[in-house]
Amino acid sequence: MPKNNPRFERINEELKKEISHIISYELNNPNITGLISVTKAKITPDLKYAKVYVSILNSKNLKETFENLKKSAGYIRSEIAKRINLRITPELIFEIDDSMEYGAKIDSIIRELKEKRGE
Repeated sequence: MPKNNPRFERINEELKKEISHIISYELNNPNITGLISVTKAKITPDLKYAKVYVSILNSKNLKETFENLKKSAGYIRSEIAKRINLRITPELIFEIDDSMEYGAKIDSIIRELKEKRGE
């Protein structure tokens, strides 16, 4: 599969948008706390699996929220099946995307170094 296949890009974008909407507005799980952003969705060439990268901010318990999000994957998948017309609805595999926290950490290190140099 070519990396920039427009069909796969469209599917990834649609998955990202719908999963984000479902998590934000339709999941009624009190154990999922904080701001959850879907940063990326990447479907496999056989369309059977989709890795969904999420960023979780301001959560009471990051690990518990992530575990409950993984438990909700079946519900989210069934909602995706209703909304996106695919022959096979992919199984969702959630991954933590900590790039935002990593970026914030790098920013704070740079700020500290600038302060030490007197800039």
